[in-house]
Amino acid sequence: MKVKMLSRNPDSYVRETKLDLQRVPRNYDPTLHPFEVPREYVRALNATKLERVFAKPFLASLDGHRDGVSCLAKHPKSLATVLSGACDGEVRIWNLTKRKCIHMIQAHEGFVRGICTRFCGTSFFTVGDDKTVKQWKMDGPSFGEEEEPLHTILGKTVYTGIDHHWKEAVFATCGQQVDIWDEQRSSPICSMTWGFDSISSVKFNPIETFLLGSCASDRNIVLYDMRQATPLKKVILDMRTNTICWNPMEAFIFTAANEDYNLYTFDMRALDTPVMVHMDHVSAVLDVDYSPTGKDFVSASFDKSIRIFPVDKSRSREVYHTKRMQHVICVKWTSDSKYIMCGSDEMNIRLWKANASEKLGVLTSREKAATDYNQRLKEKFQHHPHIKRISRHRHLPKSIYSQIQEQRVMKEARRRKELNRIKHSKPGSVQRVSEKKKRVVAVVK
Repeated sequence: MKVKMLSRNPDSYVRETKLDLQRVPRNYDPTLHPFEVPREYVRALNATKLERVFAKPFLASLDGHRDGVSCLAKHPKSLATVLSGACDGEVRIWNLTKRKCIHMIQAHEGFVRGICTRFCGTSFFTVGDDKTVKQWKMDGPSFGEEEEPLHTILGKTVYTGIDHHWKEAVFATCGQQVDIWDEQRSSPICSMTWGFDSISSVKFNPIETFLLGSCASDRNIVLYDMRQATPLKKVILDMRTNTICWNPMEAFIFTAANEDYNLYTFDMRALDTPVMVHMDHVSAVLDVDYSPTGKDFVSASFDKSIRIFPVDKSRSREVYHTKRMQHVICVKWTSDSKYIMCGSDEMNIRLWKANASEKLGVLTSREKAATDYNQRLKEKFQHHPHIKRISRHRHLPKSIYSQIQEQRVMKEARRRKELNRIKHSKPGSVQRVSEKKKRVVAVVK
């Protein structure tokens, strides 16, 4: 005699709490749901609309500086700790959880040009217009002690940037040349230069830590090898690059923020053509920083906005702005990949969500499942015209909107002129140049 048992898992029909909706058994056989695709399309449309409804990225404004914020730095060990330097020589240490300043130092006379933290997080370095490099304790002085730097280096020229090695007690400064310093010495281990113009920014590679890159006012981006103490190669662009940032997941990739309103992602093994040209800003791009995942980066611009770009897309997925925010000078992506900080001319540091419509706080299992389901639906129907239009739409300030329209007309005029030149020239005498190659003047090794 055979006995067949009917069994059901209680998790599939028992409610988690008494406030939950009563669960209904469902049959997922596609033959029983003839309107499955239209039903999913409506759900995707509603999810896209709700995403725009709940897109409120601005979280907080940290005020206290008495001059424009010129540089930002992250703590390598603490997510809640952020350092900022201002144009009046003041450095502040902030606690993001409490949203207040926990320590303040009058570090330099004049601008704080650069700030970076040591890889262990016990101290940080600053450079300023007073030709000094100073090392400070992260925790501040003990009770009764005066605020004094741990170490001071007096240089011969003004330093415009600084960055610390990711694993060793070595840091690099830039100004008239790139200097590599040991923390225990008051003179540089080596000095590297290629050309005679001032260098505005220097950055260590987070993966191949012996590599570093710099950008100079003569339109060069120069790559150096610290082991050989010599420059490797340089690429010359049409206009000046303000700063670069290395991808934390791909050792050979870096992105350059340029004066011609664009950002250029390069592979250092083939500098003659950018991997991607990122266009959307309508004024000079002043700073750029990658997310810890290496899939996105954020850029700060003179046009009073910040934009978030996917690495493999030429257009931004988000633009953040406020009425009070002026020219954005510096920007950082936090180490947990959830928040973005920016410092601007009007003395404020603003905190934003990296994902504008993300719900903060603890999510229940049902909320997580619903979020994942809606995300998959939006990906499935992302190319449908109505959904695509809603997801791409952003409100812009009138100044940015009018400049976008003006640049669109100028770009179309240039394209038409190029086509006419090709049409009325001898076949083959005028070659079409791709948008990527137009901006690269030369590569020197």
